[in-house]
Amino acid sequence: MAKDKIILGLDPGTTVMGYGVIQITGNKMTMLQYGVIHLSKYANHEIKLRKIFERVTNLIEDYSPDEVALEAPFYGKNVQSMLKLGRAQGVAMAAALRLDLPITEYAPKKVKMSVTGNGNASKEQVAEMLKTLLGIKEIPKLLDATDALGVAVCHHFQGEKTTSGPKSWKAFINDNPSRVKK
Repeated sequence: MAKDKIILGLDPGTTVMGYGVIQITGNKMTMLQYGVIHLSKYANHEIKLRKIFERVTNLIEDYSPDEVALEAPFYGKNVQSMLKLGRAQGVAMAAALRLDLPITEYAPKKVKMSVTGNGNASKEQVAEMLKTLLGIKEIPKLLDATDALGVAVCHHFQGEKTTSGPKSWKAFINDNPSRVKK
């Protein structure tokens, strides 16, 4: 039986950032909240990053997740876009790491495969499957919200097997006491 926990899923972006929170109780998965953070209204990239940090911090304070799952950026041709997306992801990770929350990243294909059984599924197909799995009444206009829910669901379906090691200094020190210089 699965351990009871709350998972925050994030789909980082610099124009729209999706988030989704699910609760696992036994083998039951329940959607607590999902939505998007609108960032296009901020002209300055640094302000967008600050807003991402503040909003992710607020989500963590509001829902007290046990774990955070992020969608890893896909590889694009525009280096500047990738750099900005990487910064957005890093700021979201920093908000979680500040509170020693474990973080796991998933490739978009892994999320799609986990949720729909097809790594090439469309965003709409992922949203439809999540509608069934989580009892969502209506699919939102901006699918970044359901993408983030998909990341959280993927993390739940993957269990502990994809965690790649300590994601906080506290966890690293606990796992590697011999590497700490006194």
